[in-house]
Amino acid sequence: MTTKTKQARKLIEGRPALIVIDIQKSTFIDDSEERSIDNMPGYKERMIAARDLVDAAHDNAVPVIFIQEVHRPDLIDFGRELDGDEDIHCLDGDPRTEVAKEEMGFRKGDYIIPKRRYSAFFGTDFEILLQGLKVDTLILCGGLTDVCVHYTFVDGHQSDYFCRVVEDCVGGSSVKAHQAALRAMEYLQTGAVQERKTMIKAISSHGHPTQ
Repeated sequence: MTTKTKQARKLIEGRPALIVIDIQKSTFIDDSEERSIDNMPGYKERMIAARDLVDAAHDNAVPVIFIQEVHRPDLIDFGRELDGDEDIHCLDGDPRTEVAKEEMGFRKGDYIIPKRRYSAFFGTDFEILLQGLKVDTLILCGGLTDVCVHYTFVDGHQSDYFCRVVEDCVGGSSVKAHQAALRAMEYLQTGAVQERKTMIKAISSHGHPTQ
């Protein structure tokens, strides 16, 4: 049995940012039965629900950072990514690769970080942006729960950010994988997995603190 000495943490510690991971046009314009990446049932609806988080962040002056997976058309930057279950996806120039700006309510002043790998931290200027914004807490939504969300969470955790994942605004490659990833993230930071309503309330309280 482990002995735990924990410091109670606020849902939002310091300055937050909303991190919208890989909510791209493919979710809304590609209705193919066979897709390059498997999605759990209800995946699209979970991405649509993330719009509520974006709106709350905008209303409360919380920075919104969109993460966009994108690969060169000659496939040179896929690396080992195609060795698993995923097929070719997110090619530069393909309309499906674009950030879902209209669907997510993208505004002037929001940020876009393109990435070539699963984690938003790997090989990008994401952390430089976070440091410039003086962010302490990362609020994660988007997909996939078990891949890009999970790996970004882990890198954020290892970089000493407070990480929160909104369970009803993320979707996995399968229900089983989604649930396992949520448990893994909760293991790293107790209280990390939160519902949309709770997170929106916390964002609103942060933006308009009670006197």
